[in-house]
Amino acid sequence: MSLPLPSPDRTAVVTGASSGIGEAIARELARRGFGVTLVARRADKLEALATELRARGVRAEVLVADLADRDARAALPEHIVDLELTPDILVNNAGLSTLGPVARSDPAAEINMIEVDVVAVADLCSRFVPGMVERHRGTVLNVASTGAFQPLPGQAAYGAGKAFVLSYTQGLSAELRDTGVGATVVCPGPVDTGFGERAGITREDAEAALPSFMWETAEEVARTALDALSKGRAVAVPGTANRVVTAAGRLIPNRLLVPRIAKSHPGLRS
Repeated sequence: MSLPLPSPDRTAVVTGASSGIGEAIARELARRGFGVTLVARRADKLEALATELRARGVRAEVLVADLADRDARAALPEHIVDLELTPDILVNNAGLSTLGPVARSDPAAEINMIEVDVVAVADLCSRFVPGMVERHRGTVLNVASTGAFQPLPGQAAYGAGKAFVLSYTQGLSAELRDTGVGATVVCPGPVDTGFGERAGITREDAEAALPSFMWETAEEVARTALDALSKGRAVAVPGTANRVVTAAGRLIPNRLLVPRIAKSHPGLRS
């Protein structure tokens, strides 16, 4: 199912829009003529991006919300109605990661991550998709990771969460066939957005574990994701190298692949 046509009274809701891939997706949507509703915790970052997009003649609103807060998520559809907008596109991009073995994990941090990376995706889809189906128009973009395709020791809960997003979106895409609504999951490999650093992985460690030819920019991820939405593809992996590595990884049994990942993952170094 292709992207809906832009319209002044329609919007693309982008979570995690204050930086990185979310910010790039918002810019790419604006470049293609879509008005955007930017959602994240950092009001200053969102306002700066909204100001930039408005200067290009694109409608942009800011909704400050913590996606780990269930009440804040539940209020989003009503806020958009109050803006007299119809959510034609939902981009579930907000996410974070923890780092290290489960044996040394912080339970509160793990549950907070799962709330944002997993629960929020299902929650917001459940809140926005019914209206899209009723209108026979709309599309969902969920952001996962190449880490979704196999277990990820060192980031076990993060990898499992992204595996959920991948499987969930594939199932949702099949359910939406013939409804006029589409769903796509984009699975980026390494991207230089500061995401890894916030999780505790230095750029040097990341580059040692993941060769330079696998790295993509946030802008390349955004273009790949929206092109996939336009073509009605259920799964998109940005970058030829990442597509090759992902396909090859599926051919190697996990009993052989996962120990190799564990040996090189920065989160498991002493």
